[in-house]
Amino acid sequence: MPKARANGIELEYDTFGSADHDPLLLVMGIGAQMIKWHEEFCRQLVDAEHYVIRFDNRDAGLSAKFSHAGTPDIASLVASLQAGERPKTAYTLDDMADDGIGLLDFLGIDKAHICGASMGGMIVQVMAIRHPDRIHTMTSIMSTTGNPELPSAQPKAMAALLSPPANSREENIERSLQISRAFGGGGFEVDEEDRRRRAGIAYDRSFFPEGFSRQMAAVIAHGDRKPALANVEIPSLVIHGREDPLIPLRCGLDTHEALPNAELLVIGGMGHEMPRGAWPEIVDAIARTTSKATA
Repeated sequence: MPKARANGIELEYDTFGSADHDPLLLVMGIGAQMIKWHEEFCRQLVDAEHYVIRFDNRDAGLSAKFSHAGTPDIASLVASLQAGERPKTAYTLDDMADDGIGLLDFLGIDKAHICGASMGGMIVQVMAIRHPDRIHTMTSIMSTTGNPELPSAQPKAMAALLSPPANSREENIERSLQISRAFGGGGFEVDEEDRRRRAGIAYDRSFFPEGFSRQMAAVIAHGDRKPALANVEIPSLVIHGREDPLIPLRCGLDTHEALPNAELLVIGGMGHEMPRGAWPEIVDAIARTTSKATA
């Protein structure tokens, strides 16, 4: 897979489909690699006439790592926020949003559709806030505005997310399965063998758990995006699972309420995941949204 020099760092990326179609940039969530965007899901977006671009966020996969910045003290960071101070982090969600814009620059793309999942949803929100002239449409999936009044994750889901890193390939596969089970909404068929296989592929490609804490620090430190989202006028789509245990549905509703030109898709039986059975509905909704920019 190719590398891009973007926003002063190296980003690993790949593409699907024809560059003659409308570009759609996919941004993944915390600690996850771009291959979390399943190839078949990407091809379904290609069939909907998109030129699909996915990439590894900084501190994940094969993109630039920030080990030199050390491990953040999350408790201290939260205390600083509660005291009204602006905590210092290795990088910010603004930096991560600018990475995506830098990748578009590298690819010679003036304007693109953007779609992010979980932390990736936060990043595309920031991209739309900071770079509205570069964005056709935005899709925010299972994400949140950062509004401090919103409900927290269910304890079981948060415990799974924050469970200690594995010490071996097999342990990591089992940990990935446990997280998937804790995040699931119970409404879709689960192929555990495929999940096991893909977890092994991700481990072999890049096992780098330390990046998670720096990404988490960037998320926590960013604060409330809701006031700024009120100025995002591009066509937008908010997708959320009704049974999401990590980022509750109320967070998706808050995102939809914050955006003046957004549609909402709530998928029953979906948790903090994008199960194969939900792909057709998700792809159709994204295609309807992206078509608004050319209507």
